Amino acid sequence: MRFRSLWIAASASLAVSSAAAAAEDAKPLVVEDGRQVSIEYTLSFDDGTKAETNVGAQPLVFQQGAHEIPPGLETALAGMKLSESRKVTVEPAKGYGEPDPKLLQEVELAQIPEGARVAGTELFAEDQEGHQRPVRIHEVREDKIVVDLNHPLAGKTLHFDVKVVKIE
Repeated sequence: MRFRSLWIAASASLAVSSAAAAAEDAKPLVVEDGRQVSIEYTLSFDDGTKAETNVGAQPLVFQQGAHEIPPGLETALAGMKLSESRKVTVEPAKGYGEPDPKLLQEVELAQIPEGARVAGTELFAEDQEGHQRPVRIHEVREDKIVVDLNHPLAGKTLHFDVKVVKIE
């Protein structure tokens, strides 16, 4: 008789677990930590200039909570549902930070291709491990070139129009 009681209790517990799982499946997916999320976005600046967009192209795919996108954007996306759109403003502190003057470095003229020795030119520098990062020519002097290693979007307020196109 004892085994029968345990079996009935186990069956009741299984039924409750199945109902909870079904309710979980019926709940709409939302952007939350650990989910793989795909978005379409248009990025613009304070003056309305559009910097980039992927609308009509491949969506941006990232893992929510993994710090793969600017923190302010990641925070704003949390809780959004599939097909939901939102306008998001990300201040520099929650985007790519403020420009750091320590990231202005002098390099020898020979390190920069002759045709790129113009202030504002964007290049890619490679470190000893082969990782690339964008750099800009900040200043051209007679004997040296000052390169800016700050992220190109450092110091900028970012305006995103985003739409969640997939949540996994």
